[in-house]
Amino acid sequence: MSTSSGILTGGTRGTDFRETMLGTVRLDGEDRTRRVRLDLSVSADRVLSLFGTTHAATSGRIRIADWADDPGTEGELEISPLARRRIRYRLSFTAGGRRLSLDGWKSVTPLRPVTSMTVLPYTLYEDGAPIGTGTLRFPVATGLLPFLASFRFPRREVPRSALPGSALPGPGLPRPEDAGPLMAPRWHGEPGRTEVWYTTLTDPGTGTGVWLHHELVAPADGSEPYAHGWAAVFPKDEPVRHARFGPAKWTGGETGFAAEGISAEPGRLTGAAGALHWELAEQPTDTPLFTFPRWSWQRPLLPAAQILPAARATYRGTFSYGDTTLTLDSAPGASARIYGHGNARRWSWLHADLGGGDVLEIVAAVSMRPGLRRLPPLVFLRLRKDGRTWPRRAERSAVGWAGIGRFHAAIGLPTWTVTGRAGLRRIRVEVTQPDERTLALDYTDPDGAQAVCRNSESADAHVLLERRRWGGWSTEARWTLTGTAHAEVGTR
Repeated sequence: MSTSSGILTGGTRGTDFRETMLGTVRLDGEDRTRRVRLDLSVSADRVLSLFGTTHAATSGRIRIADWADDPGTEGELEISPLARRRIRYRLSFTAGGRRLSLDGWKSVTPLRPVTSMTVLPYTLYEDGAPIGTGTLRFPVATGLLPFLASFRFPRREVPRSALPGSALPGPGLPRPEDAGPLMAPRWHGEPGRTEVWYTTLTDPGTGTGVWLHHELVAPADGSEPYAHGWAAVFPKDEPVRHARFGPAKWTGGETGFAAEGISAEPGRLTGAAGALHWELAEQPTDTPLFTFPRWSWQRPLLPAAQILPAARATYRGTFSYGDTTLTLDSAPGASARIYGHGNARRWSWLHADLGGGDVLEIVAAVSMRPGLRRLPPLVFLRLRKDGRTWPRRAERSAVGWAGIGRFHAAIGLPTWTVTGRAGLRRIRVEVTQPDERTLALDYTDPDGAQAVCRNSESADAHVLLERRRWGGWSTEARWTLTGTAHAEVGTR
């Protein structure tokens, strides 16, 4: 790791978590109380200490009925449950152009542990003068499990200028340039493995979709591994075209896929298959997105795992098919990676660039493993919206707290759906792959078994995101993609 002035290398282990509290406030001069909701993200530069005092930075949103709604709320927490027997909140926010502060603390007592740790009396101030009082409560029944699941213990760099006890900003996300190492091969010679590099994009000028698939197969019988793949183009008003390349001898690669004059490496994709030729430069525009739990990519214990080295990217260059040459400039899309033992029993996949920096990735699959093949499809859904990824933990969409099935997938053609809920949000996704815009191709697993995928790089998608509020469910966002969603359904 390189260093610059004022930075300590190595970093420390911090603590991040999220908390939601509900309650009321009575403003001076008013006869009624107003409902209050406080959503906070908390970040400390050290692991929380039960016997000491930890200072943490906070950011979030406060909503006071008919009076305030500030998503830029900031402040600090003093977490000292035993040393000072309190957890103090000091926050600043804006209401109607007025700059206000909230100050209060939970008084921790062993005689009433639940109440003392979940009830926050507070006072509102303006220019140092009190203007109201209220109480916030942590909703144990509905909030405890999401609260516990939100805890993270990341490593972060520490500025030398940070004073003891001072709060540090929350940990930064990986940079877009961190996509490069995630393109490197995972395979280390084991039989019975398959590894995939694939890229999908849409030409914004013509609406044409492009699919590049690069695959390494290491047969289960220990025979020679081989590389192969294909390219496909989905013109808006013309038939889908594709061509295969390989199989070719796998010669290995340090940074990505490279075989028989075809490469998929950080920042560059080149090759030819039949009448299709491409030479593309890839520019990551977002940070990595782990569709499956991060640990499953680092330690391949699941039948397979999928990631996006960059959740979004843009492409420039040329893609030729027949007598037509697409000249691409800032074409949106993404590259993805798969590593595992082979294809699922059946699956569906979606990559949807929702615009404005938002992106949705879904993998729903039924495993080939005994015992798992009888389960309904497990759904891994990751929505990156406004720079944040939901659900916060990838496994939340696949395994509910009370068992399997928090999210559900109905896999079929021409339409398939995914629905689910995590925390205060729920989502419904409907994907349509018109037959004339869908390409069927066969896969061969390392054990020789066959599967068929039906892919469309010009699919339609409708996404409805809702949030639970006091009055029930309300629409948070709605997206409609016509001919620009990238989708696939696989069967055996």
